Amino acid sequence: MRYLMGLSLLSLAACGGPADDTAPAKQAADAPSASEAPAQAITAPAGEYRLDKSHANLVFRVDHLGFSHYTGIFADYDATLQFDPAAPENMSVEAVIMAPSLTVPAPPEGFHATLLGPDWFDADEYPQITFRSTKVTQTGPRKATVEGELTMLGVTAPVSMEAEFIGGYAGYPPYDPNARIGFSAHGILSRSDFGFTQGLPPEGSTMGVGDAVSFQIDAEFTGPPTPAEGE
Repeated sequence: MRYLMGLSLLSLAACGGPADDTAPAKQAADAPSASEAPAQAITAPAGEYRLDKSHANLVFRVDHLGFSHYTGIFADYDATLQFDPAAPENMSVEAVIMAPSLTVPAPPEGFHATLLGPDWFDADEYPQITFRSTKVTQTGPRKATVEGELTMLGVTAPVSMEAEFIGGYAGYPPYDPNARIGFSAHGILSRSDFGFTQGLPPEGSTMGVGDAVSFQIDAEFTGPPTPAEGE
C-alpha cells in the first residue's frame, strides 16, 4: 500500500454518578453474539480489481515423510478479480503464478534447481501455473466457495477453495485514490491430478512427499478510482 495507516486511539469517557454493579452483567446479557451481529456494509464498488502484489502472499504445505508439513511460497504471481458485492455469484477471478518464483526455506545446495527441474515443476517447459474460476457459490454473508480450473505441467484439473471477504473501502483520499478489498482463501489439491507424481509415498506408507497439497492465499486488490465529491 502506498501509505501507512495511522493508529486510531480510542478514548474512554467516565460517566458521572454512582456505580451500578449490575450494569456490566446487563450489558453483557444484552449484547448480541458474534453470529447475531449484523455484517458491516460493503462500501467497495463493483468492478475490475487488480492484485496489489505488495499486500499478497501464496503459501503451500505438503506432508514430508509423515514427520512435518513442508512449506513453500511463490513470490511472483498476478490476478484480476471481477467484484460484485450485490451478486457474488457473478464474481470471477483469473490468476497466473510464475513457477520459477518458487521459494523454499533454507534449501540444500542444488535443491531449488532440482525442484524447478523436469522431475518436479519443470519450470523451463511450463513456466506458468494458471487458475480460472468457473463458479462462485455464496456460503455466508462474506464467504463463498470458488470453483475453477487449475493448469499445471500442461494439465488442467478442477480445484475449489473456500474464500472470505475480509474488508474493503471505496477509497481513502488522498492516501489511496482507489477502492481496495481484501480476501483470504484456502483449499487442498491432489498434485497427482496434474501428473505431478515424483516422490509420492508407496501405498500405505508416508515415506515420501504427500499427494495432498494445502494452500493459503491472502490478498488485497485495488479497484476503481474513488469518485470525486459531488459525483
